[in-house]
Amino acid sequence: MCGRFAVTATPEEVAELFGLLELEGFPERYNIAPTQPILIVMAGEKQKPGSNVPERRALLARWGLIPGWVKDPKEFPLLINARAESAIGKASFRAAMRHRRVLVPASGFYEWHRPPKESGEKSQAYWIRPKRGGIVAFAGLMETWSSADGSEVDTAAILTTSANTAIARIHDRMPVVIEPEDFARWLDCRTQEPREVEDLMRPASDDYFEAIPISDKVNKVINVGPDIQEPVAAVLPEAKSEAKGKKGGGQMSLF
Repeated sequence: MCGRFAVTATPEEVAELFGLLELEGFPERYNIAPTQPILIVMAGEKQKPGSNVPERRALLARWGLIPGWVKDPKEFPLLINARAESAIGKASFRAAMRHRRVLVPASGFYEWHRPPKESGEKSQAYWIRPKRGGIVAFAGLMETWSSADGSEVDTAAILTTSANTAIARIHDRMPVVIEPEDFARWLDCRTQEPREVEDLMRPASDDYFEAIPISDKVNKVINVGPDIQEPVAAVLPEAKSEAKGKKGGGQMSLF
């Protein structure tokens, strides 16, 4: 799954990668948590000048998708992730998969390796970022939920898939990554049916991300500074096993 992530790129860098004509400024965010506003990118209504490709626009959405048919969000589970394997046919995500596919800019995400309780080992948090640096685009879904009084809120979820070999040592799920050359196809909900973009919902290559062990500061949403990404001494589960063997044992704002 993906339960926390970060966006530390500048607005200019985000605008350039996603081809945005306009993007308001925003601060670096090191510990984005569910129900908070997140930046999403979607296809616009207008065409780019001299092209048949739609313009792209950015907006803020609540992280936690609410399908349009939900009457009371308080009685509905918080959907921060959608499983890529079942999103096309699942009632909660079917309409968004067909009509409202989006991209979620990120600098990386956090994941926890949680060993069995009987092992006596503590959970270990990891900051997982692209090895090459820069921005990564997670596949996302968006829904606008309307309340009985007519107010609306844009909501979103991040698609996840089975982890690649490198991430599987930490967790069995990871966010779906959309490469820049596939942005247009993923965002094109007019001509691209969900089944036609199903091939994009695959694990990233094993060498795409690097996992950096960090402290448990990230566990608390009140910790929002860059210090939560500082490395600590730790080893990945497989490496640890090998070592033992050798030894014998309203209007939202990002501010």
